[in-house]
Amino acid sequence: MTLGAYFGADVDDLVARLLTDRLDDGGWNCGTEDGSTVSSFASTINVLEGLLEYERATGGSEELRAARRGGEQYLLDRSLFRRRSTGSVAVEAWLEFSFPTRWQYDVLRALEYFRVADVRDPRLGEAIELVRRKRQDDGTWLLENTHPGAVHVELEQGDGRPSRWNTLRATRVLSWWDTPG
Repeated sequence: MTLGAYFGADVDDLVARLLTDRLDDGGWNCGTEDGSTVSSFASTINVLEGLLEYERATGGSEELRAARRGGEQYLLDRSLFRRRSTGSVAVEAWLEFSFPTRWQYDVLRALEYFRVADVRDPRLGEAIELVRRKRQDDGTWLLENTHPGAVHVELEQGDGRPSRWNTLRATRVLSWWDTPG
């Protein structure tokens, strides 16, 4: 049985398209049909998460693993949040932690991906230190950037308040990073 048959959708064809849609810089951009030639952080993290789950469910292929490595390098070459050209912070909001992240990008979401994929790289260090600095005195992390959209179940108490989900995610990331592989 293919994964597509399991989910009732042709996921295999979607993965094949994602593999061919990768841009020369290693990542992805949902605007390529409109002429975008440079990858975006948000598109790249969305694709990386999907490809990793597909690989875990099916075993993947060498082509898939190479594509994931290329997307990872795209993010790592930018320390997860910096412009490669200038080294400046690409988008300040990416330094604020969200939950749910929806399709949006932030540093904690990227670190969660690298944790799940178990990709340890020194270029994650600056992002890891950002997570450490954001820890509150009571051991929690705040919800900082709620994205608009329908909410069916209220999960948090609002921006500027302790976040159970961001605390869980940040704790997992730091525990993974601080535990020798």
